[in-house]
Amino acid sequence: MMRRRTTLLTGCTALVLALGATACGSGDPVSAGGGDKALSGQTVTVAGVWTGSEQKNFQKVLDAFTAKTGAKTQFVSTGDNVSTVVGSKIEGGNAPDVVMVPQVGVLQQFAKKGWLKPLSTTARQTITADYAPVWKKYGSVDGTLYGLYFKAAHKSTVWYSPTALAQAGVKPPTTYDAMLKAGHTISDSGLAAFSVGGQDGWTLTDWFENVYLSQAGPDKYDALAAHKLKWTDPSVVRALGTLGKLFKDKQLVAGGQKEALDTDFPGSVEKVFGPKPEAGMVYEGDFVAGVAHDQYGKTIGKDANFFPFPAVDGGKAPVVSGGDAAVVLKDGKNAKAGMKLLEYLATPEASAVWAKAGGFLSPNKKLDLSSYGDAVTRATAKSLIQAGDSVRFDMSDQAPAAFGGTKGAGEWKLLQDFLRDPSNPKATAAKLESAAAKAYQN
Repeated sequence: MMRRRTTLLTGCTALVLALGATACGSGDPVSAGGGDKALSGQTVTVAGVWTGSEQKNFQKVLDAFTAKTGAKTQFVSTGDNVSTVVGSKIEGGNAPDVVMVPQVGVLQQFAKKGWLKPLSTTARQTITADYAPVWKKYGSVDGTLYGLYFKAAHKSTVWYSPTALAQAGVKPPTTYDAMLKAGHTISDSGLAAFSVGGQDGWTLTDWFENVYLSQAGPDKYDALAAHKLKWTDPSVVRALGTLGKLFKDKQLVAGGQKEALDTDFPGSVEKVFGPKPEAGMVYEGDFVAGVAHDQYGKTIGKDANFFPFPAVDGGKAPVVSGGDAAVVLKDGKNAKAGMKLLEYLATPEASAVWAKAGGFLSPNKKLDLSSYGDAVTRATAKSLIQAGDSVRFDMSDQAPAAFGGTKGAGEWKLLQDFLRDPSNPKATAAKLESAAAKAYQN
């Protein structure tokens, strides 16, 4: 399954697929902190998509687990194809103990294949007490809780250059129509309003999901995500029309539709926060901040800031999220110690380690917001927590990969086609329904 990238990955690449091989980074598994620890002498193998700074920061969490329990840990990056790599390792008798799963669809696939251990009583109690019920829902399959959402993404954030908005005399808008109006004012002052990364089809699914969740509401969002509602439903056609209003406006999109289709996600961030700004705003998740800071040296809160994705047509402002869930494999050589790691990851203590390092949001309500390193991240985290049960997981991540997660196919391609020509929302909805029906087979 393809997984949309949430950061620019640097350093150690994702080519280490053999789970028996040494993990990227330090070379050796983390040494146990003391001989008298409860899990001393045991090794927990953890597989996940993370590389570069994400992997280094997660290793700090694993190191804290080692200091607490004495267990050694070994992290191996799987690359984007988590399900394929983990499946081959299970078949080869070399399963990891814990997998950090980046998509609801993959978690469901693993559970239905009988690969996962249900979470322990301790983990279940912690999640019930410290997380909004929606996170328990996304970690469960057929009423059994298998996954703990350790790391979350907030995908309802519009990032902007404070300088660009100040020069245009514009304040952050609170409605979609006001955002388009503000965009025209920015355009009149000399910059395009939005940089759109249309070369990566997943960015367009995120645009659609925010508009749809706000305009159609959470019940219809859930029904569409499960394909219990057809993509030809009038609510879908309406949302496409709302999105098309922005896409077809050459004043609003930097370089127009053609240039947007030639711009990938990192390039869309560069057009706002790079050395030669072409636009005042870029829509994407909280991870935009990491690119603006790490690649272009922007101070978050001063040179780069965000406003919540605005409410559409009188609906509530949307909160779309993504995330990585920890699951324990039945076939892992040390699944018991793996469950202890998962119980640790469920605590605010574990989340605080990565929160201090940056590039991280936790859905854990008990994590003190002061754990985050800057005011903007604290505001993003607070927004995610306050949304509670109204948070909805990225719709395309809930879909079969053939529809919601494959480059050049399904929803990604059809929304790129719609960006190229947004004149017929009804025809696009029909094509989306045809592709969805084939992929979901329901």
